[in-house]
Amino acid sequence: MHDDPSTGIRLDKVRLTLGNSDFHFDCSFERGKITAIVGPSGSGKSTLLNLVSGFEQPDNGQVEIGGRVVTDLAPAERPVSLVFQDNNLFAHLDLFTNIGLGIHPALRLTPADRKAISDALVRVGLAGYERRLPGSLSGGERQRAAFARALVRRRPVLLLDEPFAALDPGLRASMVELLADLHAETRSTILLVTHDPRDVERLADNVVFIEDGHVLVNAATTDFLATRDITAVLDFLGTTAIAP
Repeated sequence: MHDDPSTGIRLDKVRLTLGNSDFHFDCSFERGKITAIVGPSGSGKSTLLNLVSGFEQPDNGQVEIGGRVVTDLAPAERPVSLVFQDNNLFAHLDLFTNIGLGIHPALRLTPADRKAISDALVRVGLAGYERRLPGSLSGGERQRAAFARALVRRRPVLLLDEPFAALDPGLRASMVELLADLHAETRSTILLVTHDPRDVERLADNVVFIEDGHVLVNAATTDFLATRDITAVLDFLGTTAIAP
């Protein structure tokens, strides 16, 4: 199958049952754009990311990335990088090694790879931190290191599951700016799970709102922010409905 020039990711009639929860996703995400994935807790936001990344397999339907069906591929075989709220760094390994694992799991690194790691640390404001252990870093620094690892992987899709949630306002603003800069540089397709309407306004080109395991709204950000007729969206935005 050839790459679709407009669709970065597609979930085609995907169905999944986990315990007592049923999920049904039939939606697409535009290539090279940032899409915010929002909705109430437990609605299926992280499950959607897990289906794209391969950590969950659908019961029915298929997952496509860049026009290629990847439903049966393992996570490591998909063109995807992930950044989570807890940054997923190995506490006993220094930053150089943590980031190097993003390039090659056996750390078979070329001189170019080693330079890319140092360059990525410079890019995220952690120059000279190669031998630091994660435990010696602040929360914001650890999250920057996680972004550096995603940067060196050079994958066309970046999935972020509430990567700013545990940060104080100053660090959060800094990380939001960094993500915007990295996206401008790489033009990767980004799915960003967030509970903060400010992230939607600052970063997202499009918004997917999930409720009870299915997509309730899939719209451009400007249209989503102007929504006044869907109670669940108004609750998320903290907006009062305007009487007709």
